[in-house]
Amino acid sequence: MFTTRPTLQGTFGMVSSTHWLASQSAMAVLEDGGNAFDAAVAAGFVLHVVEPHLNGPAGEVPILLAPAGGQVRVLCGQGPAPAGASAGRYRALGLGLVPGTGPLAAAVPGAFDAWMLLLRDYGTKSLREVLRYAIGYAQDGHPPVERVGETVETVRALFEEEWTSSAEVYLPGGRAPAPGELFRNPALAATWRRVITEAEAAGGENRVRQIDAARAVWREGFIAEAIVRQAARPTMDTSGARHTGTLTAADLAGWSATYEEPATYDWNGWTLCKAGGWSQGPAFLQQLALLPPELPAYGSAAYVHLLIEGCKLAMADREAWYGDAAEVPVDALLSASYNAERRALVEDKASLELRPGSPGGRTPVLSAHARAVAAGEPGFDAVDTVAAAGAGEPTVASNGSTRADTCHLDVVDRWGNMVAATPSGGWLQSNPVVPELGFPLGTRLQMAWLDEGLPNTLTPGRRPRTTLTPSLALRDGVGVMAFGTPGGDQQDQWQLHFFLAVALAGPSASRGGFDLQGAIDAPNWHTDSFPGSFYPRGMRPGSVTVESRMDAGVVEELRRRGHDVTVGGPWSQGRLCAVARDPETGVLSAAANPRGMHGYAVGR
Repeated sequence: MFTTRPTLQGTFGMVSSTHWLASQSAMAVLEDGGNAFDAAVAAGFVLHVVEPHLNGPAGEVPILLAPAGGQVRVLCGQGPAPAGASAGRYRALGLGLVPGTGPLAAAVPGAFDAWMLLLRDYGTKSLREVLRYAIGYAQDGHPPVERVGETVETVRALFEEEWTSSAEVYLPGGRAPAPGELFRNPALAATWRRVITEAEAAGGENRVRQIDAARAVWREGFIAEAIVRQAARPTMDTSGARHTGTLTAADLAGWSATYEEPATYDWNGWTLCKAGGWSQGPAFLQQLALLPPELPAYGSAAYVHLLIEGCKLAMADREAWYGDAAEVPVDALLSASYNAERRALVEDKASLELRPGSPGGRTPVLSAHARAVAAGEPGFDAVDTVAAAGAGEPTVASNGSTRADTCHLDVVDRWGNMVAATPSGGWLQSNPVVPELGFPLGTRLQMAWLDEGLPNTLTPGRRPRTTLTPSLALRDGVGVMAFGTPGGDQQDQWQLHFFLAVALAGPSASRGGFDLQGAIDAPNWHTDSFPGSFYPRGMRPGSVTVESRMDAGVVEELRRRGHDVTVGGPWSQGRLCAVARDPETGVLSAAANPRGMHGYAVGR
């Protein structure tokens, strides 16, 4: 089939990310003798600089890694709620939802420590070697993508009137960042230079001790001190009031990123690996478990309908069962018997209901807000149709509220090491820039509920359920593909469609042929027929948003089946990245999404 770009192939190394400068920085690390994990860390810090509207150092990152000859691991860079952040405390402030911006929504920052653990335990390079690319782009400047300036213009009044530290960075001289002009963040560059200086002074010539010293600087040094000061500043947020946050020095000092076993599911000779039930990752696996043994023809209306309806069931289960405040019954949710029962609910007509199941006989419980939006009660915001048609970029209101803001990167090296990471949070529109540091706090707590007794209830020391969900695919126990996408609630929809395109429609699908670019370029779609994860957490029952490149007959048939179809732009759904390795030949592959115009794969 015709593709927008070739699927890259080679034997040395491959990188795919949502920004070309991150991809090329990672490739430079590989060329300098680094491995996939060194390269991923360098790219992650570059993404903080060049996509600040999509991620930042005080955000979060789940990482899936497959060391050559080793076991797949999940590195959790999702920080928990601070000790002072409880549902009762927030309700006492008169809040029904966690604000979408401001320090009340800030979890313990997780991204920095996760990147440092990856570098320490699996990398080979020093802190100075991997940070030099990000420091260079922050200090010397880079030409920003259009969306950075557009995002800043949307929140200009907020920055100028309330978040003045953000205006100093993103509106220098009153001008927003513009394509073709160099944009600099010298405060961020100075932060990383100081971290390196202090880490090298404390760690001497020992690489591991330097990295642990940098982690200590973040948790207990000048960075922690600045973060705590910022959290204590009254800040205007999406509630329309000024609030202080709950982050303390003890919260920062007491947390570190952790390794976990992945959630897995075997399907047609593949093993798919995701983060656990504190993420939405198992919903990808459950959508596979819901598929019948015989599928309709790839791309047909019956095929698209089946995937939409399966997604609704999996996401309803996500709403009832996923989180970190209670045990998530992942095994029961993925069991054959449970999904056979759930599969029987799929009819020829589109469902307009939110239908969580009862794995193991348990009774599902939904938040009051989720029940209200599912019932269409007056006064509860629905997902905006225009926003839903977007390509995984943030939709930003004048008060800073956002949805679907994320980056992604994948790397595979010549030794067979493979990594997938989805950095997000700490966006320029999430919180005011910490003046001393050059970056803002995150807002991931907005994804937790303020009802008591739910798996995703805002609970001190527990992680808010996240939409961030990188993927690894294995064959015969060996890592063969790493992939992922930005897009909030849409991530595990777009990724499923991509994976099935590879598994079912590639030129060598019977043996896992990696037609990566064709699978990324294929017309995509998503549904918002479940409560959203981002403030104001709306829902559009029965909705489907498709690209205009989808066959008109398929669209007509979906509407006949009762789907509320919105036809978006021809290249509006998904920002997928992927790398792959054929274990039989050693050939590496990579592809990147043309949507958004700045995701690129590189390699040789």
